[in-house]
Amino acid sequence: MRSVIFYLILVNLILTGCKPKPDSVSSINQMIWGKEGEAAIKLFTLTNRKGMEVRITNFGGIITSVRVQDKNGKMENVVLGFDSLSGYQGTHPYFGSLVGRYANRIANGKFVLDGTPYTLAVNNGRNHLHGGLKGFDKQVFRVDTAYASRDSVLLALTYLSADGEEGYPGNLKVRVTYVLTGENEIRIWYDAETDKPTVLNLTNHSYFNLTACRENILSHEMVLMADSITPADSTLIPTGILSPVSGTAYDFTTAHTIGERIDDVPGGYDINYKLRNRTGQLVQAAEVYEPASGRLLQVFTTEPGIQFYTGNFLDGSLTGSNGLRYDKHSGFCLEAQHFPDSPNQAQFPTAILRPGEKYRQLTIYRFTVRP
Repeated sequence: MRSVIFYLILVNLILTGCKPKPDSVSSINQMIWGKEGEAAIKLFTLTNRKGMEVRITNFGGIITSVRVQDKNGKMENVVLGFDSLSGYQGTHPYFGSLVGRYANRIANGKFVLDGTPYTLAVNNGRNHLHGGLKGFDKQVFRVDTAYASRDSVLLALTYLSADGEEGYPGNLKVRVTYVLTGENEIRIWYDAETDKPTVLNLTNHSYFNLTACRENILSHEMVLMADSITPADSTLIPTGILSPVSGTAYDFTTAHTIGERIDDVPGGYDINYKLRNRTGQLVQAAEVYEPASGRLLQVFTTEPGIQFYTGNFLDGSLTGSNGLRYDKHSGFCLEAQHFPDSPNQAQFPTAILRPGEKYRQLTIYRFTVRP
């Protein structure tokens, strides 16, 4: 009962006290999208009062589509994804996925917590990546709340990750709440509790392209509110140091196009930035502008880091929404997160969650246009 009351309060707070009304201009609709085993998979369409539309499925908590206007008012999808469930059930690079239990990499699939060694599933060379062989991106989430008010739309999904799943300790209760606001924001709240000490690092893995994939992402202009990176070895495990970005191709403290210096980065960008956020409060982490469309994406987060990735391994073999072929640099990711391999690097911000503690973080993707 207390849980029900808590989340009713949460809904009211998030939606600023508004209650559904017959003339509400925001809406949420659902359809059966297919099956995963015996479980019915649903696709939800969230639409706000300005016409922005976000589609989310309870398979992997995946954001499948984000339709926003350009400077001329044209509505288009600005994330990579598939038109059908089968695309997400197959092999793909985490398009739009909710990633967990641990986003990014853990070296050799091993860590020690309170003196106890744990061995995780290894699925990226010798390392553990994005939760393992069947991470949260492949799990079926329970639909807890679907709610539309005059100004905002809310969808809450829950999942119980059992003790030992992919090698992680503890029964982990996860709730992810997506809110499409009337100001063209996607707010993603992550909440979790465990019954044993564990490690946890959740994120969203959407690939953005503000041209709606008419062009690649190299002409997008980006600013990152970060002065250093966590440089990594050849397997993308951090070396443990912080390296200033000043004077390097990783410096986005002022606006640069993504493609301006990408040839100076072996393989393209795939690196964790240490944000200036030292308090865990909500701060701006990034903004990306695409001049032809006028679209502007701003990212805010409570997390200490953000992974910038430029889709380096896309090779044209995946056919996505509207028959688009996804090739190298078709999309970029800005994954708000704790640092990679934090369970093995004591100098990094801790990713440990203990019984009685509550994991909570917020990431916001805000869309506007510049004339």
